[in-house]
Amino acid sequence: MRNFQARNNLRAMKRGDHVLFYASGGPKSVMGIARVTRSAYADPTAKDGDWVAVDLKPISELPEPVSLARIKAAPPLKNVLLVRNSRLSVMPLTQPQFDAIVKLGGGAKRV
Repeated sequence: MRNFQARNNLRAMKRGDHVLFYASGGPKSVMGIARVTRSAYADPTAKDGDWVAVDLKPISELPEPVSLARIKAAPPLKNVLLVRNSRLSVMPLTQPQFDAIVKLGGGAKRV
């Protein structure tokens, strides 16, 4: 991805952090939980610029994907950046926001 705000959010990720996997192609939905296995490093696919990547390992999938529409409709998630900027798919969440999305997806099951 080539978005400065997303790049800065990737840089903030640390090894061991848990993240939600958001599929932004097709039906936009949170699909599962992953863990950061390698913190930000130079993106080897970048032709130019200061872009970064992180490595993730899947931990669990959500029994039911959580669509962007469901996130927007959930009052506890009204302040999630995704609600205001649905094109930004890498952003920080508070623990209560993270937990609310996982709960909307029916909890997580191990991959």
